[in-house]
Amino acid sequence: MKYVVYGAGAVGGVIGGHLHLAGLPVTLVARGAHLAAIRSDGLVLDAGDGRRRIDAPATDTAADVDWSSDTVVVLAVKSHQAHEALADLRRHAPDDVVLVCATNGIATETAALRLFARTYAVCVMLPATHLEPGVVVAGCHPTPAILDIGRIPAGTDATTAAVAADLRAAGIASEERLDIMAWKRRKLLMNLGNGIDASFAQGGAADDLAERAEAEGERVLAAAGLSFVTADEDRERRGSILQRRTALERRGGSTWQSLSRGTGDSEIDYLAGEIVLLGRLHDVPTPVNEAVVAATRSLAYAGAEPRSLDAAEVLRAL
Repeated sequence: MKYVVYGAGAVGGVIGGHLHLAGLPVTLVARGAHLAAIRSDGLVLDAGDGRRRIDAPATDTAADVDWSSDTVVVLAVKSHQAHEALADLRRHAPDDVVLVCATNGIATETAALRLFARTYAVCVMLPATHLEPGVVVAGCHPTPAILDIGRIPAGTDATTAAVAADLRAAGIASEERLDIMAWKRRKLLMNLGNGIDASFAQGGAADDLAERAEAEGERVLAAAGLSFVTADEDRERRGSILQRRTALERRGGSTWQSLSRGTGDSEIDYLAGEIVLLGRLHDVPTPVNEAVVAATRSLAYAGAEPRSLDAAEVLRAL
């Protein structure tokens, strides 16, 4: 199969880079200075075995893709960027294209399924960093990621088997899941700490706030009748597969990276904000996640320094 990695940032760049190195045809979709750097010097994949130059076709629109019946789109943008990406794909991709959502949160799959019948989801376990145009850094080695896949709304088929096989050929751990969204909802619960990691000074108060956010998230998902795998199941799946590169400085998650790059936005509305939305729909109070959303939004809009807020102040207010 041929792959179009739509969103060649931290996650998409690592996925696309490894698929390319495995000999699979890959087209990268990026934008701005990142796209310019890729076109000029290739995508630099900084992995545990060195820095590799990925010389793959790159564009900023699906209009430039050489579409065929065996093309698979890996949608790896942040959730708040998905609407624009899906609109571009709807205009230019075949109606029956395979669309694999390698996104955080749980909203992109529904938006994609509205437009594309062959929609799939990946639970993304892929520590990576993208702070410099043209460069993505894989945080783990020798296995850079765990990318389990399933159909939307549920089940597996020949496509999940084929994509999982290609990912494994690229050195990425991948299994097919009958209920992939249950795994993605557990990942969402873990990602409720992203805004806290991005906005608040690290320490005991921030850790306490993260624990409260996750517990609140579990209550909301349960009230909404949505399944999610347990934390123990998630730990068992991860096991010792993802080994952090010890020589790399530990930075921050995807939301911290957005604030650090001064993008002016973040995907917080689809992480902690997803719990806020579900809470409002099912009449469950969500004061913790509301506070995290408000804090992260304020820093993003102001272009303020990441981790510049005090979580203790939020805890006192709560």
